[in-house]
Amino acid sequence: MTSRELLYVKTIADEKSISQAAKKLFIAQPSLSQSLQRIEEQLGTQLFNRSIGGLTLTYAGERYYHIACQILKIYHDFETEISDINNLKTGRIHMGITNHLGTIVLPKILPVFKQKCPAIELHIFEGDTQMQEEKLLSGELDFAILHAPKHNAQPALLYELLTNDPFVIAIAKNHPLIEKAQKKEGYPYPVLDVKLLKNEPLIMLHKQQRIRHVTDAILAKAKISPPTALTLKNYETAQSLAGKGLGITFLPRDYADITSMECPPALLSIDEKYSPGWNMCITTLKNGFLSKADQYFLSLVREYYAN
Repeated sequence: MTSRELLYVKTIADEKSISQAAKKLFIAQPSLSQSLQRIEEQLGTQLFNRSIGGLTLTYAGERYYHIACQILKIYHDFETEISDINNLKTGRIHMGITNHLGTIVLPKILPVFKQKCPAIELHIFEGDTQMQEEKLLSGELDFAILHAPKHNAQPALLYELLTNDPFVIAIAKNHPLIEKAQKKEGYPYPVLDVKLLKNEPLIMLHKQQRIRHVTDAILAKAKISPPTALTLKNYETAQSLAGKGLGITFLPRDYADITSMECPPALLSIDEKYSPGWNMCITTLKNGFLSKADQYFLSLVREYYAN
């Protein structure tokens, strides 16, 4: 039974006449008669009693009519819902974002989005980059906002770059290497040559973390392998320990700028020749579907960072 067949039978029953039903459906009467005959043949029973007074439903016809009304209402309600989704009146977004980026991005984007789309449900998953990518690949997330990989990018994912954030060196304020840092135009802090860290103990993050990927890339470009003092998961702990002289660490400048601690480290810039940074990006599944709500949210993210 197609929706068209259901509508044909319902309209004939409502009008009690094939000719009147044909007019209402804007089709030729012989065509409608043939369609009804074909439906009854497929079912193996008559749906209408034919009499001089018009058409009346048989018992089978009454059951067909009842089911047709229910199904057509479901079709209508679904079309209305799709229209609402397309017009951003309803819908749902499953997005992912790393914990730190959530504190930066969401307060800037969500107020504007909720003002325009108050009825759109937002399901936000906060977790590390690896978990975000796994959920994108499994289809649990529509998109994620994270930092693009330096290497070993997932081939099934698209990384749309938005902004670049340079890394800085966090070092104890009394460390003698600070005197070797030089002020350079265009850098927020004095610049220290990374090669000078070749014998300095480093506080590193775990190898699966993207901050570690960037750190390893900087060290590889400088062709040095400093000793590792500690390996941690929390960049704030690494930064705090660097401030207390337990080692030196690398971290993104925007992370360093918003962190407060008892004994903050000195911050030194890294020369651009070491490509010391990472890119914030929108990450989606290749050939994945993005709803109009997804697209609108992402347009706000792009607009904000474009400005």
